[in-house]
Amino acid sequence: MRVDSTATTIAVAGVLAIPVGAAVRAARRHHVYGTPAERAAYEAMHSVSLAAPVLREGLSPESARKAARHLRRMLGTEAVVITDTDRLLAWEGGGERHSDDALIHAKNVIATGRVKLLDWVDCGSEDCPVRDAVIAPLIVDGMPVGTLAAYNSTASVALTRAVCEVARWVSSQLELAQLDQSRTRAMEAEIRALRAQISPHFIYNSLTAIASFVRTDPARARELLLEFADFTRYSFRRGGSMTTVAEELRCIDCYFQLEQARFGDQLRLVVQVAPEVLDAEVPFLCLQPLVENAVRHGLRGKAGNGTVHVCAEDSGDYYTITISDDGAGMDPAAASAALSGEGTPDAHALANIQERLRAAFGPDNGLDLRSSPDEGTTVTIRIPKRDARRRNGNGVPGMGYTSVNSNGAARGGSASPDEIGADDSDSEGAASENPAPEDPASQDTAEASAAQGANA
Repeated sequence: MRVDSTATTIAVAGVLAIPVGAAVRAARRHHVYGTPAERAAYEAMHSVSLAAPVLREGLSPESARKAARHLRRMLGTEAVVITDTDRLLAWEGGGERHSDDALIHAKNVIATGRVKLLDWVDCGSEDCPVRDAVIAPLIVDGMPVGTLAAYNSTASVALTRAVCEVARWVSSQLELAQLDQSRTRAMEAEIRALRAQISPHFIYNSLTAIASFVRTDPARARELLLEFADFTRYSFRRGGSMTTVAEELRCIDCYFQLEQARFGDQLRLVVQVAPEVLDAEVPFLCLQPLVENAVRHGLRGKAGNGTVHVCAEDSGDYYTITISDDGAGMDPAAASAALSGEGTPDAHALANIQERLRAAFGPDNGLDLRSSPDEGTTVTIRIPKRDARRRNGNGVPGMGYTSVNSNGAARGGSASPDEIGADDSDSEGAASENPAPEDPASQDTAEASAAQGANA
C-alpha cells in the first residue's frame, strides 16, 4: 500500500505541535501569573490588604465576620474563629458544630495570655474536618482582648507559628483601631470644649437684640431669629470633625449679623474669597471663633468703628485664609502665649484650634498669629491642597470675590444656606474602572475585594 508522504509529514507536524503549543501556553501563564511562590505571596498580601480596613474598625461581630474570611484564606485552614473576652464573634469555615465549645477553648488562652494547642477536638462525627486547633491571644496594650483560633484536620508546627504571627498582626491592627478611636474621642472632646466656650452673654445679648426689634421692626426681628437659629444649629451640630470653608463662612455671617444688631455700623465685615477655596475642608469651628475673638478683644476696646477682614485665596500649593482686624492689638509675647493656651479661656480656644489644625494638616500648618499694640491682629491659616478635598465641583454660586454690602456684612451674592452646605456624597462612591485580572484565582480575590468594599 502506498502512503502519501505529504499527508504523513502534516500528521507528524500536527502531533508535535500539540505539546509545543501546550508548552508555549504554560510559559505564557508562568510569565503572566508568576511562580507558585510569587502567587502565594500575592494572595497572602492581598488577604492582608482586605482584612486590615475592617480590623481598624475595632473588634466587633461585624468586623470579625468580615476579617475571618480573609484570615482563613491566609492560613489555609478548615475554619478560623475570632472571639472577644466574653463571646464568639465569628466562625468562618466548616466544623461549626464546635462553635459552642470555641469560647470555652478561648477562655483559658484569655486567662493565661499564652498560645494553646488542642491536639484532639472531638464532636462525635467521623466526617467532621476539624480535629486539632491552635488558639492564640489577641493582645492590646498588654491585655488580652480576644483570641484568634485556627481549626484544622491537623495542627503542624508551621501552622502554630503562622497562627501566632497572624494573631500578632491582628493585635497590631486592633491597637491602631484603639488609637483611632482615642484620637476621635479627643477631637470630639475638643469640639465640645469649644462649644462650651460660646459665651452665654453672646446668647443673652443676641436674644435681647432680637427682642428689641419685635415691635419696631418685626421683619428684622424675624431675620435675626433665623440667623440665631442657623448659628446655634451649626455650632451644636452632630457630625464629622471636618467641614468646608463655605460652611464656616456662613456661620461667620450669622454671627456678624447678630453682633451688628447690637452695635450697628460700628462693626464691619469684609470678606474676599476665591471660589476655588470654598470647598476646601477645614476643622469644624476653626474660623468663626477667630472672628469672634477679633470682635471681642480687638474691636470692642477700640474707639470708633472697627473692621474684620476675612480673605481666602489660592497660593499655589496651599489655600491661605487670613482673618485680620484693625483693633487694639496685643504684645507679640502675649500673642505667642495665647497660641500656647496660657491665660484666658479665649487663649485655650486658640490653642484648641491650633492643635486641631496641626492634627488635620501636619505640624507645620497651625495658626500664624501676628499682632502689635494699636496695630490690630492678623491670623493666617494655610491648607495644603492635598488635604483640601474637592466635593465633585460643588461650588457655591454667587460667592466669588465678595464685597461689603450696605450694612457692612458680606453675604456672598446669591448663595443660600442650602447651597453653602451642599455635599455630594456620591463622589466617593465611584466604581473603579480598572480591569479585573485574567487569572481565575486573581478574579476570585478581586471579586472578594469588591464585595468587601460594598459591605464596608
